Amino acid sequence: MIVITAPTSMIGSQVLDNLLKSEESIRVIARDPSRLPLQVRERVEIIQGSHGDIDVVVRAFAGADAVFWLLPPDPRAESVEAAYVGFTQPACEAFKSRGVKRAVGVSALGRGTRVAGRAGYVTASLAMDDLIAGTGVSYRALTMPSFMDNILRQAGVIRNQGVFFSPISGDRKMPSCATRDIAAAAAGLLLDPSWNGCGEVPLLGPEDLSFNDMAEVISEVLGRPVRFQRISFEAYKARFIELGMSEPMAQGMTDMALAKDQGLDNAEPRTPENTTLTSFRQWCEEVLKPTILR
Repeated sequence: MIVITAPTSMIGSQVLDNLLKSEESIRVIARDPSRLPLQVRERVEIIQGSHGDIDVVVRAFAGADAVFWLLPPDPRAESVEAAYVGFTQPACEAFKSRGVKRAVGVSALGRGTRVAGRAGYVTASLAMDDLIAGTGVSYRALTMPSFMDNILRQAGVIRNQGVFFSPISGDRKMPSCATRDIAAAAAGLLLDPSWNGCGEVPLLGPEDLSFNDMAEVISEVLGRPVRFQRISFEAYKARFIELGMSEPMAQGMTDMALAKDQGLDNAEPRTPENTTLTSFRQWCEEVLKPTILR
């Protein structure tokens, strides 16, 4: 039995799609099961509720061999620690009480870097990994740079104004990866019973690109000029608060962006083992372009 949390999220839904191709029994935890496609609801067992609720995870983890752990966004949380460590605490109790063998989680690059301790969401992600590892469950933390798919949040402004924004320097070359490659790696680990112990699995895309580089690729793929514009860290934080995010969570996003601007994602060497398949250009052709043009 494999349990999937956040099965309607961008990553969770793709993990679920990968696993549905197997013969494994699958159980999902969903706040709103109606958001799952009908054919999925007919194929999986559904536990309704939040995976931050101890009663829900105790039920869901019963008899589970493996769990895919993905936090839901909580933009109004009182702190990044509450959003990551606090939310995960009930699951850790259930990992132990239900004897779950293996867990695979979505985390971030940065462990051991000089800025990891003040990197907002990244710092909280690494603390979450430590909490899970401390339960005795065999755990693989998928550690990623920024997702290519994050650019979809600015699809409207790219379409209408030909620009996208970040407080990170336009010249800072960094890795990025596609969520479909994250999902594929997660599914592979969930279906493989041979591993044990705790460790990190970095997932880097095939190349390091700056936002200026990305703007050139997007322009070529869309056949229209698109430019990158850097904004201040103050404006970046203010925009999140304007959208309803709590001050601590907006600060966490800002601290993460500042750490990335200082090289957080550049410390992990790229190897054949941690290089994912999807290039940024391919992602733009297959994901961004259809979104912009529809």
